[in-house]
Amino acid sequence: MDIRSDRKKGMSYTELGKKYNIDPRTAKRYAESETRPEYRLTGPKPSKLDPYKAQIDQWLEEAPYSAVRILEKLKEQGFEGRYSIVKEYVRGKKMDFNEKATVRFETMPGQQGQVDWGFFEDHTVVEEGKTKKLYCFLMVLGYSRMRYIEFVTDMSTSTLIRCHQNAFRYFGGSPEEILYDNMKQVVIKRLLKQEDSTLNRQFEDFAGFYGFKPVLCRPYRGQTKGKVERTVQFVRDNFMVGIRYNSLADLNGQALAWCNKVNGKTHATTNEVPFERLKAEKLNPLTREYIIDRVNLRRVQKDCLISYGASQYSVPAEYVGKDVAVVAMEHMLAVYYDGKQIAVHRISGRKKEMVIQSQHYAEIRIKARKDVKNPLLEQGMEMDGFCPIRDLSRYDEALYG
Repeated sequence: MDIRSDRKKGMSYTELGKKYNIDPRTAKRYAESETRPEYRLTGPKPSKLDPYKAQIDQWLEEAPYSAVRILEKLKEQGFEGRYSIVKEYVRGKKMDFNEKATVRFETMPGQQGQVDWGFFEDHTVVEEGKTKKLYCFLMVLGYSRMRYIEFVTDMSTSTLIRCHQNAFRYFGGSPEEILYDNMKQVVIKRLLKQEDSTLNRQFEDFAGFYGFKPVLCRPYRGQTKGKVERTVQFVRDNFMVGIRYNSLADLNGQALAWCNKVNGKTHATTNEVPFERLKAEKLNPLTREYIIDRVNLRRVQKDCLISYGASQYSVPAEYVGKDVAVVAMEHMLAVYYDGKQIAVHRISGRKKEMVIQSQHYAEIRIKARKDVKNPLLEQGMEMDGFCPIRDLSRYDEALYG
């Protein structure tokens, strides 16, 4: 009303704009309006970047690309927009990622542990007359903040498995899942989606044996494994400063004492003692032992055979394409899948022999036409008979404890 009144007094639209700090065109619209203007929200204007935003989000999930690199990748797909709108969008998405990454990640009791390696380049140990590099295995339980460390001289898959077992014994059980970065002992081929990644077969068998799920960190998102990474630095700054030891066993004895000390003190984040919070974890109990030294993994071929010692042995047809654990003791060979014994054979004393049990092909016989013969089951080829599992209980005891 003031604008209309001033307009009637002879003020120009430019003068009205300066007086009310608005655009002259807005002053004209207000002056000529018979009613009070109503403001309505309008949708965002379409952008040339809209069709590409989902692709940009995916790229940023893979790696922290710069806006310049994102623009290069977009131009390869036909994008014709300017750098400024790409820069603005990328900056906003990175801010979102950083905000999410800095939120403390808390887990429910018994849900998650985190594992990492530490390399202590300034420390060595003498084993069998040889000076060897020193590595540290670290596991932290997410809820209780219980910590376990163990020093080793290699980072092989079998060593990683043994360290897990020692940590499980120390904690009194295993969590539902364990978080890892892209260490080669766990994952052979890492892709954006975990279900598309290829896990180390031996480690995958070990995880299935104890029933925990390996969870892989997203590439370039190490903050999700922050608890154990802070522990690595804590070990460097607290335990290793001024440490003296005369053997690997001596060092690990001191490491265990250190774990008992820090797990018995009030944690700075939870304000509780890890040993006390461990009672609420309710970890999965250890009811059997994974014997890494005596277990070999084999993949069942299409003909229901696995290879062992230059000969081949049959397993039930339902396990074709799956990885099974093979345990050899004395003159017998036992085959397991997910902890269940599925086949037992006498070990052949000759090379390139096929040791067959006819009942392993029962499923194939039912599906096959009657006029189709299986050469593996012809007379004279079946070398093995059924062995009652009750007579082989000691093999289970050797495998599972």
